[in-house]
Amino acid sequence: MCGRFALNLTPEDIEALFRVADVEPFPPRYNIPPTEPILMVIRDHPRTPGSNLPENRTILVRWGFIPGWAKDPKKLPLLINARSETAAEKNTFRAAMRHRRTLVPASGFYEWKRDGSKKSQPYWVRPRNGNFFAFAGLMETWSEPGGSEIDTGAILTTGSSGALADIHDRAPVVIEPKDFERWLDCRNYEPREVADLMQPAQADFFEAIPVSDKVNKVANKGPDLQQRVEISPPRPESGKSAPPAGEGQLRLL
Repeated sequence: MCGRFALNLTPEDIEALFRVADVEPFPPRYNIPPTEPILMVIRDHPRTPGSNLPENRTILVRWGFIPGWAKDPKKLPLLINARSETAAEKNTFRAAMRHRRTLVPASGFYEWKRDGSKKSQPYWVRPRNGNFFAFAGLMETWSEPGGSEIDTGAILTTGSSGALADIHDRAPVVIEPKDFERWLDCRNYEPREVADLMQPAQADFFEAIPVSDKVNKVANKGPDLQQRVEISPPRPESGKSAPPAGEGQLRLL
Protein backbone atom coordinates (compact mmCIF):
# COMPACT_ATOMS: atom_id res chain seq x y z
CA MET A 1 0.00 0.00 0.00
CA CYS A 2 1.06 3.63 0.16
CA GLY A 3 0.38 5.74 3.24
CA ARG A 4 3.20 8.29 3.06
CA PHE A 5 5.41 9.43 0.20
CA ALA A 6 7.84 12.18 -0.75
CA LEU A 7 8.31 14.57 -3.64
CA ASN A 8 11.47 16.62 -3.96
CA LEU A 9 11.44 17.29 -7.67
CA THR A 10 11.70 20.86 -8.92
CA PRO A 11 8.99 22.45 -11.08
CA GLU A 12 11.45 22.16 -13.97
CA ASP A 13 11.75 18.41 -13.35
CA ILE A 14 7.97 18.08 -13.47
CA GLU A 15 7.67 20.10 -16.67
CA ALA A 16 10.34 18.06 -18.46
CA LEU A 17 9.30 14.59 -17.28
CA PHE A 18 5.54 14.97 -17.68
CA ARG A 19 5.42 17.42 -20.60
CA VAL A 20 3.51 20.10 -18.73
CA ALA A 21 3.99 23.86 -18.62
CA ASP A 22 3.81 26.63 -16.04
CA VAL A 23 4.13 24.47 -12.92
CA GLU A 24 3.80 26.65 -9.86
CA PRO A 25 6.86 26.69 -7.54
CA PHE A 26 6.59 24.36 -4.56
CA PRO A 27 8.96 23.30 -1.75
CA PRO A 28 10.36 19.78 -1.41
CA ARG A 29 8.08 17.56 0.65
CA TYR A 30 9.62 14.65 2.56
CA ASN A 31 6.62 13.32 4.47
CA ILE A 32 3.30 13.68 2.62
CA PRO A 33 0.41 12.21 4.64
CA PRO A 34 -3.20 11.49 3.68
CA THR A 35 -5.67 14.41 3.46
CA GLU A 36 -2.91 16.85 2.45
CA PRO A 37 -2.78 18.24 -1.12
CA ILE A 38 -0.82 16.11 -3.59
CA LEU A 39 0.31 16.94 -7.12
CA MET A 40 -1.28 15.03 -9.98
CA VAL A 41 -0.80 15.16 -13.74
CA ILE A 42 -3.98 14.87 -15.82
CA ARG A 43 -4.84 14.99 -19.52
CA ASP A 44 -6.92 17.66 -21.25
CA HIS A 45 -8.46 17.04 -24.70
CA PRO A 46 -7.43 19.72 -25.75
CA ARG A 47 -7.43 22.91 -23.66
CA THR A 48 -5.55 25.35 -25.91
CA PRO A 49 -7.92 27.19 -28.32
CA GLY A 50 -7.29 26.15 -31.90
CA SER A 51 -5.15 23.16 -30.93
CA ASN A 52 -6.04 19.59 -31.84
CA LEU A 53 -3.35 18.12 -29.63
CA PRO A 54 -4.13 16.89 -26.11
CA GLU A 55 -2.17 18.52 -23.33
CA ASN A 56 -1.15 17.51 -19.84
CA ARG A 57 -1.46 19.76 -16.82
CA THR A 58 -0.86 19.57 -13.09
CA ILE A 59 -3.48 19.89 -10.40
CA LEU A 60 -3.46 19.79 -6.61
CA VAL A 61 -5.97 17.38 -5.07
CA ARG A 62 -6.83 16.22 -1.58
CA TRP A 63 -5.23 12.83 -0.95
CA GLY A 64 -8.34 10.95 0.03
CA PHE A 65 -10.74 9.96 -2.73
CA ILE A 66 -14.41 10.99 -2.48
CA PRO A 67 -16.65 9.40 -5.13
CA GLY A 68 -18.98 11.77 -6.92
CA TRP A 69 -22.08 9.99 -5.61
CA ALA A 70 -21.14 10.41 -1.94
CA LYS A 71 -23.66 12.34 0.14
CA ASP A 72 -21.59 12.64 3.33
CA PRO A 73 -17.82 11.95 3.07
CA LYS A 74 -17.65 11.69 6.86
CA LYS A 75 -19.46 8.37 6.59
CA LEU A 76 -16.85 6.97 4.19
CA PRO A 77 -13.48 5.46 5.10
CA LEU A 78 -10.43 7.48 4.10
CA LEU A 79 -9.78 6.20 0.56
CA ILE A 80 -6.12 6.94 -0.09
CA ASN A 81 -5.47 3.76 -2.10
CA ALA A 82 -7.45 1.78 -4.67
CA ARG A 83 -6.77 -1.87 -5.55
CA SER A 84 -5.85 -1.94 -9.24
CA GLU A 85 -7.28 -5.45 -9.66
CA THR A 86 -10.82 -4.32 -8.88
CA ALA A 87 -10.92 -0.53 -9.39
CA ALA A 88 -12.55 -0.76 -12.84
CA GLU A 89 -15.48 -2.72 -11.40
CA LYS A 90 -15.92 -1.02 -8.02
CA ASN A 91 -18.69 1.55 -7.91
CA THR A 92 -16.39 3.87 -5.93
CA PHE A 93 -13.63 4.05 -8.55
CA ARG A 94 -15.24 2.88 -11.80
CA ALA A 95 -15.94 6.33 -13.27
CA ALA A 96 -12.48 7.65 -12.39
CA MET A 97 -10.81 4.59 -13.94
CA ARG A 98 -12.68 5.29 -17.16
CA HIS A 99 -12.41 9.07 -17.30
CA ARG A 100 -9.87 10.47 -14.81
CA ARG A 101 -6.67 8.44 -14.65
CA THR A 102 -3.72 10.47 -13.42
CA LEU A 103 -0.01 10.31 -12.67
CA VAL A 104 1.35 11.13 -9.21
CA PRO A 105 4.97 12.36 -9.32
CA ALA A 106 7.08 10.92 -6.50
CA SER A 107 10.63 10.53 -5.27
CA GLY A 108 9.80 7.51 -3.14
CA PHE A 109 7.45 6.30 -0.43
CA TYR A 110 7.50 4.88 3.09
CA GLU A 111 6.41 1.43 4.15
CA TRP A 112 6.28 -0.27 7.53
CA LYS A 113 7.23 -3.85 8.34
CA ARG A 114 5.90 -5.55 11.44
CA ASP A 115 8.28 -7.88 13.27
CA GLY A 116 5.62 -10.13 14.74
CA SER A 117 4.91 -7.83 17.65
CA LYS A 118 3.12 -4.50 17.69
CA LYS A 119 6.33 -2.71 16.75
CA SER A 120 7.05 -1.88 13.13
CA GLN A 121 10.13 -0.77 11.25
CA PRO A 122 9.71 2.02 8.66
CA TYR A 123 11.53 1.88 5.34
CA TRP A 124 12.22 4.57 2.77
CA VAL A 125 11.53 2.97 -0.61
CA ARG A 126 13.07 4.59 -3.69
CA PRO A 127 14.17 3.60 -7.20
CA ARG A 128 17.61 1.99 -7.22
CA ASN A 129 18.67 4.19 -10.12
CA GLY A 130 17.89 7.34 -8.15
CA ASN A 131 15.43 8.63 -10.75
CA PHE A 132 12.03 10.05 -10.08
CA PHE A 133 8.92 8.15 -11.08
CA ALA A 134 5.12 8.27 -11.08
CA PHE A 135 2.40 6.34 -9.30
CA ALA A 136 -0.82 5.51 -11.11
CA GLY A 137 -3.57 7.69 -9.66
CA LEU A 138 -7.27 8.37 -9.90
CA MET A 139 -9.02 11.72 -9.51
CA GLU A 140 -12.59 12.70 -8.70
CA THR A 141 -14.20 16.10 -8.15
CA TRP A 142 -16.76 16.00 -5.35
CA SER A 143 -19.46 18.64 -5.16
CA GLU A 144 -20.50 19.79 -1.72
CA PRO A 145 -24.20 20.42 -1.02
CA GLY A 146 -23.40 24.14 -0.86
CA GLY A 147 -22.08 24.10 -4.43
CA SER A 148 -18.31 24.25 -3.86
CA GLU A 149 -16.10 21.54 -5.35
CA ILE A 150 -13.19 19.52 -3.96
CA ASP A 151 -10.71 17.73 -6.21
CA THR A 152 -9.73 14.43 -4.58
CA GLY A 153 -7.49 11.52 -5.48
CA ALA A 154 -6.19 8.05 -4.67
CA ILE A 155 -3.12 5.99 -5.56
CA LEU A 156 -3.57 2.62 -7.21
CA THR A 157 -1.85 -0.39 -5.64
CA THR A 158 -0.87 -3.87 -6.77
CA GLY A 159 1.07 -6.82 -5.40
CA SER A 160 4.59 -6.11 -4.22
CA SER A 161 7.76 -7.65 -5.63
CA GLY A 162 11.43 -8.08 -4.79
CA ALA A 163 12.59 -6.67 -1.47
CA LEU A 164 9.22 -5.03 -0.92
CA ALA A 165 7.50 -8.41 -0.68
CA ASP A 166 9.33 -8.97 2.61
CA ILE A 167 7.95 -5.73 4.00
CA HIS A 168 4.35 -5.53 2.76
CA ASP A 169 2.22 -7.51 0.32
CA ARG A 170 0.99 -4.38 -1.48
CA ALA A 171 2.84 -1.58 -3.30
CA PRO A 172 1.89 1.41 -5.47
CA VAL A 173 1.45 0.88 -9.20
CA VAL A 174 4.37 2.49 -11.04
CA ILE A 175 3.79 3.83 -14.57
CA GLU A 176 6.92 4.00 -16.71
CA PRO A 177 7.57 7.16 -18.79
CA LYS A 178 7.03 5.27 -22.05
CA ASP A 179 3.48 4.50 -20.88
CA PHE A 180 2.53 7.94 -19.55
CA GLU A 181 0.56 8.95 -22.62
CA ARG A 182 -1.42 5.71 -22.86
CA TRP A 183 -2.28 5.78 -19.16
CA LEU A 184 -3.46 9.40 -19.25
CA ASP A 185 -5.40 9.06 -22.50
CA CYS A 186 -8.82 8.15 -21.14
CA ARG A 187 -10.52 9.14 -24.38
CA ASN A 188 -8.83 6.50 -26.53
CA TYR A 189 -7.94 3.81 -23.97
CA GLU A 190 -10.50 2.13 -21.79
CA PRO A 191 -9.49 0.54 -18.45
CA ARG A 192 -9.19 -2.91 -20.04
CA GLU A 193 -6.69 -1.47 -22.52
CA VAL A 194 -4.35 -0.22 -19.80
CA ALA A 195 -4.76 -3.19 -17.44
CA ASP A 196 -1.33 -4.46 -18.49
CA LEU A 197 0.27 -1.34 -16.96
CA MET A 198 -1.01 -2.14 -13.48
CA GLN A 199 1.56 -4.80 -12.68
CA PRO A 200 4.09 -5.07 -9.84
CA ALA A 201 7.31 -3.17 -10.48
CA GLN A 202 10.30 -5.21 -11.58
CA ALA A 203 11.87 -7.00 -8.64
CA ASP A 204 15.00 -4.84 -8.74
CA PHE A 205 13.29 -1.50 -9.39
CA PHE A 206 13.10 -0.37 -5.75
CA GLU A 207 15.48 -0.45 -2.84
CA ALA A 208 14.22 -0.40 0.76
CA ILE A 209 16.24 1.61 3.26
CA PRO A 210 15.49 1.29 6.99
CA VAL A 211 14.84 4.70 8.56
CA SER A 212 13.96 6.02 11.99
CA ASP A 213 10.44 6.14 13.36
CA LYS A 214 10.49 9.93 13.12
CA VAL A 215 8.53 9.51 9.89
CA ASN A 216 5.59 8.28 11.98
CA LYS A 217 4.89 11.85 13.07
CA VAL A 218 3.34 14.09 10.42
CA ALA A 219 5.00 17.11 12.00
CA ASN A 220 8.43 15.77 11.01
CA LYS A 221 9.06 16.94 7.45
CA GLY A 222 12.82 17.22 6.94
CA PRO A 223 15.18 15.31 4.60
CA ASP A 224 16.68 13.53 7.64
CA LEU A 225 13.63 11.23 7.55
CA GLN A 226 15.29 9.39 4.65
CA GLN A 227 18.61 8.73 6.37
CA ARG A 228 19.51 5.08 6.83
CA VAL A 229 19.53 3.65 10.34
CA GLU A 230 21.00 0.38 11.56
CA ILE A 231 18.46 -2.17 12.74
CA SER A 232 18.94 -5.25 14.84
CA PRO A 233 17.89 -8.68 13.58
CA PRO A 234 14.71 -10.04 15.19
CA ARG A 235 15.20 -11.86 18.45
CA PRO A 236 15.01 -15.64 18.05
CA GLU A 237 12.11 -17.40 19.69
CA SER A 238 12.85 -19.32 22.86
CA GLY A 239 14.65 -22.57 22.09
CA LYS A 240 15.55 -21.54 18.56
CA SER A 241 18.93 -20.39 17.32
CA ALA A 242 19.44 -16.98 15.77
CA PRO A 243 19.52 -16.80 11.95
CA PRO A 244 22.93 -16.41 10.31
CA ALA A 245 24.12 -12.85 9.78
CA GLY A 246 22.86 -11.47 6.50
CA GLU A 247 19.48 -13.17 6.63
CA GLY A 248 16.13 -11.87 7.82
CA GLN A 249 15.73 -8.10 7.72
CA LEU A 250 19.46 -7.60 7.10
CA ARG A 251 19.19 -8.98 3.60
CA LEU A 252 17.37 -5.77 2.62
CA LEU A 253 20.40 -3.63 3.40
